[in-house]
Amino acid sequence: MRSEIKGSSILVTGGAGFIGSHLVDRLLDMQAKEVVIIDNLFLGSEENLESAICRGAVLYKDDAEFATSLEYIFERHDIDIVFNCATKALNYSFMNPANSFETNTKVAINLLELQRKNSFKTLCHFSTSEVYGTAVYEPMDEAHPKNPTTLYAAGKAAADLAVETYVRMYDLDAFIVRPFNNYGPRQNYKGPMAGVIPITAYRILNGIPLEIHGSGRQSRDFIYVHDTVDAIINVFPLLGAGESVNISTHHQVAIGDLIKLVADKMDYTGEILQKPARNSDVLCHNASNEKLCGMIDYNLTSFEEGLEKTLQWYVNRIVKIGYSCVPR
Repeated sequence: MRSEIKGSSILVTGGAGFIGSHLVDRLLDMQAKEVVIIDNLFLGSEENLESAICRGAVLYKDDAEFATSLEYIFERHDIDIVFNCATKALNYSFMNPANSFETNTKVAINLLELQRKNSFKTLCHFSTSEVYGTAVYEPMDEAHPKNPTTLYAAGKAAADLAVETYVRMYDLDAFIVRPFNNYGPRQNYKGPMAGVIPITAYRILNGIPLEIHGSGRQSRDFIYVHDTVDAIINVFPLLGAGESVNISTHHQVAIGDLIKLVADKMDYTGEILQKPARNSDVLCHNASNEKLCGMIDYNLTSFEEGLEKTLQWYVNRIVKIGYSCVPR
């Protein structure tokens, strides 16, 4: 029988990152016995864990790509459950495709090998909507073909296959959650690996022209990060070993429309530059969440409300003297 989160010792790989840090907060709220985090701080930040560390979470500034780093943690903590959030940003795969692929596969294999050796009981592995590529049919359910268009997505798809195969070979208690396009507080806004919402807010706050790549009609299924964490916590005791489930809203937003909406909310009247389409950019993500809705009570934050909270967080976080914009 799967252990409950309350009273369990839990490891979160990538736990200083965007989704991982919100998950860490929730696990502490649920009275996990111990929450241990491993993160190399490639994009993660200790700032994301300020509250969690004050509440007793333990952070190892190390890299889960190295089996010895994970073994060190398991020698010192009696871990019951692992949430594998470790990854590198999608945009990184355009800069270093080989390492992007290796990160996504090596961490998963390291954990599965430890689980096979009875180092812990349950693995919740984080996949990504990117494994599906552009929609072959809509809405995309869990049976949708995997057609990754980047090495990031290919690594994630390979890791998914590894989880499913280890379950079949060794009867492990491991399953896959597949979040779609998360947004919300703590998402990275710095440099070329920033997501579309934070980079748009950052540019507005710093007087930099906005950019739309390609037609702007490419769509994404945006989900507020707190809703993702809620769904994963609620589905945790229910999803069978080897299974996967989409974490999505069943609603899509075009990127061009999104950028213009953010501009409107932040009273931006400057330039919006038209840039060439990016290679391998997924054109359409419209996800089915029918399986998830059949398993849990699924309450979603409206995109309007979630976007307002998110933009306010960036206004508060990205300090620029003399700037007084408040999203509306």
